[in-house]
Amino acid sequence: MKLLSLNVGLPRETVWHGMTITTGIFKQPVAGRIPLRTLNLDGDRQADLTVHGGPYKAVYLYPIAHYDYWKQELRGRDLPPASFGENFTADSPLEDAIHIGDRFAVGSAELVVTQPRLPCYKLAAKFQADDMVKRFLASGRTGYYLMVTHEGRVSAEDEIIPLARDPNAAPVSDITRLYIAKRFSAEDAASARRTLQLESLPQSWKGYFEERLQRAGM
Repeated sequence: MKLLSLNVGLPRETVWHGMTITTGIFKQPVAGRIPLRTLNLDGDRQADLTVHGGPYKAVYLYPIAHYDYWKQELRGRDLPPASFGENFTADSPLEDAIHIGDRFAVGSAELVVTQPRLPCYKLAAKFQADDMVKRFLASGRTGYYLMVTHEGRVSAEDEIIPLARDPNAAPVSDITRLYIAKRFSAEDAASARRTLQLESLPQSWKGYFEERLQRAGM
């Protein structure tokens, strides 16, 4: 596993459906070794802290392998690193092989996987495409967020070194699948109950799955 591009950006204005919005989704690759702190990389900020940012979303990683898919889906678009608003464009395993609670070292920092990305309308605004959010989520190519457990400095070309896996491991792809499932099967319900034991999964996700289980009488 390797960090191929390190990307940061400050909130900026863009126009979407005639309205001016502020978003931090526009990021650019940076050179050099950058401090990675509890809430974000130096030079990186989020616009709406009610849904973005915070310790559980300090870093957003997107696998470079997904770019081949999107180059076919979005023909004619230029898709350089950071196209999806990620901080780390990485040569890394995909969502079915990365688990909530997986711990990694990058440079002198240490991180833990916390959740998949759920895109908001600002992804649509960046691509100027109303259907982009739906297509992104349906593709399963969500990438994932990481929390910083030890601050340090990182740079492009750093190795991403596995340190440990949560013994209750659940793939990132399972969390996304359960989220978009219209109804829970018995197997889904069992999987949702297991997510409640994941130490690194944010409480907001656990609350969502608890509510789904209660509504389904499961």
